Amino acid sequence: MALSHKPHSHTAVSLRRVAEVRALTNRDWPIIETLFGEKDACGGCWCMSWRLPQLGKLWEQNKGEPNKRAFKELVQSDNVHACIAFVDDAPVGWCCIGPRGDFPRLTRIKALQTEWDDDTWSVVCFYIKTSCRHKGIATKMLKHAVWLAKSLGAKRLEGYPVKPFRTRNGEIPAAFAWTGV
Repeated sequence: MALSHKPHSHTAVSLRRVAEVRALTNRDWPIIETLFGEKDACGGCWCMSWRLPQLGKLWEQNKGEPNKRAFKELVQSDNVHACIAFVDDAPVGWCCIGPRGDFPRLTRIKALQTEWDDDTWSVVCFYIKTSCRHKGIATKMLKHAVWLAKSLGAKRLEGYPVKPFRTRNGEIPAAFAWTGV
């Protein structure tokens, strides 16, 4: 993906209500807790899935509170790059990016192997509150993430979207769309 796109603005996107997208800061932990809620965004992940070298037993041991503690430490020490979307000052969306080397699990998945270097960044996670999906928030966050990655030195940005599919009950389940569509 070329990294030449700058977001239209840091503050506005067209929805029924005004939405703002901005970069994560190390003071945003309370906002992340509010956004991810009681279900921890996705079954205890706390945006740690790609940060662990593998899933399986290691994942099961870290789901929930251990992931939350580890992620909180990363956020508060400025070791997480992300965009947060807000509607009416309430957090509604999350898009996590970072240097590809920050996500060791990417190296273990054969289908995601690419030639990469220290200037390669990855878009690894989207989370959007159910009530705000299908309103363009992911697109807005991705545009801001491209701009943010470039401003932080990325020369290349990789994404790992899934191809949208329909189930008997409707569209792709959110649990399968966390890397984007």
